[in-house]
Amino acid sequence: MENKSVWRLLQPVVILHIIIMVGIIGYMLIENYSFLEATFMTTISVTTVGYGYIRELSVPGQIFTMLLLIFSWVAFAFVLARIAQYVIGGEINKYFKSRRIMTAIDKLNGHVIICGYGRNGHQAAQTLRFHSQRYVVIEKDEHLLEKSLIEEPELIYVQGDSTDDEILKKAGIEKAKALITTLPADADNVFIVLSARALNPGIQIISRASDNNSAPKLKKAGADSVIMPDRIGGTHMATLVSKPDVIEFIDYLSGEEGESINMESVGYSQMPSDIQNKSLREIMRWKKTGVNCIGIKDAEGKFVINPPEETVITQGMKVIVLGTRLQIERMKGNIDG
Repeated sequence: MENKSVWRLLQPVVILHIIIMVGIIGYMLIENYSFLEATFMTTISVTTVGYGYIRELSVPGQIFTMLLLIFSWVAFAFVLARIAQYVIGGEINKYFKSRRIMTAIDKLNGHVIICGYGRNGHQAAQTLRFHSQRYVVIEKDEHLLEKSLIEEPELIYVQGDSTDDEILKKAGIEKAKALITTLPADADNVFIVLSARALNPGIQIISRASDNNSAPKLKKAGADSVIMPDRIGGTHMATLVSKPDVIEFIDYLSGEEGESINMESVGYSQMPSDIQNKSLREIMRWKKTGVNCIGIKDAEGKFVINPPEETVITQGMKVIVLGTRLQIERMKGNIDG
């Protein structure tokens, strides 16, 4: 798409250059002009300045000049029409905006790619934005993107089909830390998961599924997590009846209102060597920032809620902590330092 836009932008210039080159070569061959003389004659003919001939033209030279004038006028009319088309249609702005977006994507590292910007994709982007996560949207519906850009003028996006490997590469799949695919067709999501896993083996992949039978297929394709929005929505509503305060609190933590509160997982490999293979008590006391441990994930992927302080954190385990945004940032600073 971008190459086609570049060609359409350069096409008038290329046509003018071709006419000038044909004019120069024609005068050199027909009238035996030198290169400078041929260039002069071509210039005054194409621009219709009319300074006069260098010397009397032969009959073939006169015919060639008439044809050159006609084609020059046609070319100029085409150039003016194309320029008007670009100005009125906003093609130039679109081209340079596309270049700015691609430059912005090239600078990203560790970002999230959202495939599909419908209702689920938009909600995912909203949550990522609240938690200061950089993301790139892939959406092939131009009208949907235009509508989204009214609300988010700084949206970084790639227009195209998410199932196309080249589109995923344009979105920076090799440097992304996670991919969320929210397309309504499960077959498309399976294809995207396969492509993303091949292009970036270490990326975290979260996929939407509409059918129960699609979930295991998406897992086999390489998805780390499979979400079924309809099932989650029903469960969420039912739980609001039985445990309303708990669900509202969870919504507060993950939603817009709870943007000052955050949860974070800290893996064994992220921990400094001073606290690796130590008890949870020692880990939480190390350069204490005020965060609280609310659970751990063991090496087999099982969660333990409110684990004992004597629990030793070993290879493959993760600690889930809860704290304010400032506390989490301080904790990350201690780990990165």
